Amino acid sequence: MDTKDLQQEISQLRKEKAVYLAQSRMLEHFVSVARDSVDKEMIRATLQKTLDVSIDLTGAEKGSLFLLDENGVVIESILTRTQASPEECQELVGTVLDQGLAGWVCHHCNIANGDCKLAYIRDTQKDDRWVTLPDQPYEVRSALTVPIVRKSRLLGLLTLIHSRPDHFDAESIELIEMAAVQIGVILENATLYAKLEESYRHITKAKKEIEVYSGALDLEMEKGRKIQQDFLPEKIPDIPGWEIEAFLHPATQVSGDFYDVFELSNHHLGLVLADVCDKGIGAALFMALFRSLIRVYTFGNETWAGSSNESVLPYNLKVLQAINHTNSYIARHHGKLGMFATMFAGVLNLSTGDLTYINAGHEPPLILSDAGKILMLPPTGPAVGVLPKLNFSSCKVHLDFGDILIAYTDGVTEANSSEDKILGRKKLHSALQKRFSSALETIEQIKRETYTHVGSAPQNDDITLLCVRRKNFPF
Repeated sequence: MDTKDLQQEISQLRKEKAVYLAQSRMLEHFVSVARDSVDKEMIRATLQKTLDVSIDLTGAEKGSLFLLDENGVVIESILTRTQASPEECQELVGTVLDQGLAGWVCHHCNIANGDCKLAYIRDTQKDDRWVTLPDQPYEVRSALTVPIVRKSRLLGLLTLIHSRPDHFDAESIELIEMAAVQIGVILENATLYAKLEESYRHITKAKKEIEVYSGALDLEMEKGRKIQQDFLPEKIPDIPGWEIEAFLHPATQVSGDFYDVFELSNHHLGLVLADVCDKGIGAALFMALFRSLIRVYTFGNETWAGSSNESVLPYNLKVLQAINHTNSYIARHHGKLGMFATMFAGVLNLSTGDLTYINAGHEPPLILSDAGKILMLPPTGPAVGVLPKLNFSSCKVHLDFGDILIAYTDGVTEANSSEDKILGRKKLHSALQKRFSSALETIEQIKRETYTHVGSAPQNDDITLLCVRRKNFPF
């Protein structure tokens, strides 16, 4: 290698070192500022550091730097005239981009064709591309504008000036051209980081708003849960010769399931277990409506009788007739909402053990005999609220001493495991193939079987149980 080639290589290495050091200074400053600043503070600090480093590289006296958006609009700037007011800055930027050297570079830059070059004015007095600004407090004789391009986009315009003509030599121009590539990376990162910080702030603000709203919603849901609890029997009647237990576990804070147990005259007992379609607030509201209608139509006066033959019904069977009235009311007034309920309703003669019931599309309740047999009570009609003017037929069964009536919602049989398998009636019946000494023991067995099957999977529906056992001895 001859001396001339060696000198050229040394010169190139010197330039690359200078650019590397300049890049390191800008990057170090960017990281430092990014830790402590956000948005415009960080961008302005990065622009100012970029301008300072560029001035050091070229020996310029002053300079300006414009940051452009995708449409070529200036979104941030560092001007040579640092004492200018915001209004003056806006006017100066407009003048420079319209008539000045930076504007000339911007207008002649063709990114699509890869043609975007710097412009150098050796003497401003001999080049009409330079515009002298009003009341300019400094002298400019040589000027250099470098386009900052990144990923086929004009990201910014860097202008450097000196009071002496022909200040910028070939080496300084090559240095700033090499540095412009790294400047583009730094400015792009600063812009992206600022946008990211802004997004984070919006997300944080939205998160806080959601948390406040969620907290208020949870509070309202909890109020709803407590109100709904009041719709359930405060205390199940304690009746000699009989055991009655109930259990309700909502899938969410409010439930579409409900049960009711109430004493009637002449030693009779009303039993209701229902499952309103869907889940959540809507189901909970209709649960309250269904329950209230059944109570009102059961204990209300005779003016609610829909036909003359109802008056001959024993008062204790009014709970069954209440199902017809409730069905008509829901279907007539709320049918367009498509809300209905599957329901089991019965009147139990506590003296004889006879149970007269309606199963309106509900999961078949079971009677577990003391001998170990299981009797299913299949549906006697469709769900309540589907068709108006429908008279539900009733059936009668007998509970002998030791027999157990268990009614449940489909949250039991359709309980889903983590393997996406439902419990099913077969498995439920299998779990009940034994003698139970109490109503509570029966419910605990069903709960145990259900929750063991579900395992770690989320509960997908409300689980409700109502169990009535006729003791072996009446007292």
